[in-house]
Amino acid sequence: MELYNKDTFSEDILPVVVVGNGPSGICLSYLLSGYTPYLSPDGYHPNPILHNKLTQNPHLSLFDQDLEYLCEGVEGRSSNPVAVLFDALLLPDGDFGVDCASPLIWRHEPERATPHLVLGKGPPGGAWHAMEGSMLTLSLANWMELPGLKLKEWMRDKRRNLRNDRATPAEIASYYQHYVTKMGLEKSFACDTTVTSVSRLSLDSGCSVWKIQGLQRRASGDEGDEVPFSVYAENVVLATGTHDIPARLGVTGENLPFVCHSFWELEAAISSGRLDRASEPVLVVGAGLTAADAVLAAHHLNTPVYHAFRRPVNDPALIFNQLPKLLYPEYHKVHQMMSQQQRKVGETAVNLSNQPLSSPAVGTSPYTCYPGYLSFPKHHVAAFRQDGKCVLEDEEGVQTAVQVSMALVLIGAHPNLSFLPEHGRPLALDSEEPISCRRNPLDVDPYTYECVKEPGMYAMGPLVGENFVRFLKGGALAIACDISRKQSKKPQESCTTSSLKA
Repeated sequence: MELYNKDTFSEDILPVVVVGNGPSGICLSYLLSGYTPYLSPDGYHPNPILHNKLTQNPHLSLFDQDLEYLCEGVEGRSSNPVAVLFDALLLPDGDFGVDCASPLIWRHEPERATPHLVLGKGPPGGAWHAMEGSMLTLSLANWMELPGLKLKEWMRDKRRNLRNDRATPAEIASYYQHYVTKMGLEKSFACDTTVTSVSRLSLDSGCSVWKIQGLQRRASGDEGDEVPFSVYAENVVLATGTHDIPARLGVTGENLPFVCHSFWELEAAISSGRLDRASEPVLVVGAGLTAADAVLAAHHLNTPVYHAFRRPVNDPALIFNQLPKLLYPEYHKVHQMMSQQQRKVGETAVNLSNQPLSSPAVGTSPYTCYPGYLSFPKHHVAAFRQDGKCVLEDEEGVQTAVQVSMALVLIGAHPNLSFLPEHGRPLALDSEEPISCRRNPLDVDPYTYECVKEPGMYAMGPLVGENFVRFLKGGALAIACDISRKQSKKPQESCTTSSLKA
């Protein structure tokens, strides 16, 4: 949709504008477009308590039921109750890798549709289009799918085979883009848009609306050919994700050329031949999944790897300690490497540049299991030096310098909410700290996802701590239900920008 060529939104005030067109925004658009979940006549849920609650009002859609009541007693791997509920309904026993049928059926009821607009920088799918295309996704394939279109069936139609019941990010991005077309959601999507400002405007009636301003790249123009637009909304939903700004260490030398902050820079170095088995070791900083992918990529290339992270290997908070070993063998391998091949306290660090990459005879080296790899648990980077050395420091303050060809700092990312006052910090749980998915998400009502400190503004997905697609769908349900209730209580007369105060 080209906003700059249309007058559709110049005067009307939309009920909803969604900022972000990744899986969060797509799923919310699906629910706002009249697609409505009901309990199937023959639907059954393996949780007897939840099943009994669902059968109390089988004629009512999920939108018309008390979500808080349905959430009681349902447990799962998310701290957001509606996310756990909706996941349990879409993927019963999903944590066990069982492909159990959902008790829900979906009906398209156009009379329920709420006019809305979804804004995104690129094609539908958001950050998935920028992710690395060669790695498998963390989640099982059915965890990545959105309501109404089975991912496995879509991939079968494309004559693609799932590996270990998982897909690549490139395949997932293509699925999300196809989903928008298949479900008829395109009319509500405006792509190639960059939101520059979201602010409140007062109406003569005493109410207020949101003014969303930004730039949209012309469909046939050059990359720099952008045209301004403005739209107005009663409610705005933040669904931007948190992949925009890589987190930094804030240490000396972090801006040196050999220090990188994204996985694609490693892939680029491998593709161009700048990095190979003859290179000096790579330093990977971080203990998340992207860091693990970097370890695997370098290890497969037979490039030596130093791996530094702050936590102990057995820390329950490490993501590796939360993943079933059988479902994620490659990440279990990385965890084994971290545990079995770590630098011991008081021990001189092995120079991996001089270590053979083929497994030596047993007993000839303390690092025989995974040659070319050495982990530094409970270490942080003290500095990067111009001579290509990285200074690592342990909890006791003991420093170790390692020579590297490349350092990858993969410690997460922060969302880009520059279009909000103070970059959205006042909306977070701790307004004094930067917004972070894990440590400082936005403060929202757990059953509506409306921002506690800003009525009429909602947040979902990674912004409220949901990193997995399977759980962000619950945010879409909570928001769609709350907006539906608001719309049903609203006076019938429509508002336009002509009633805005000068």
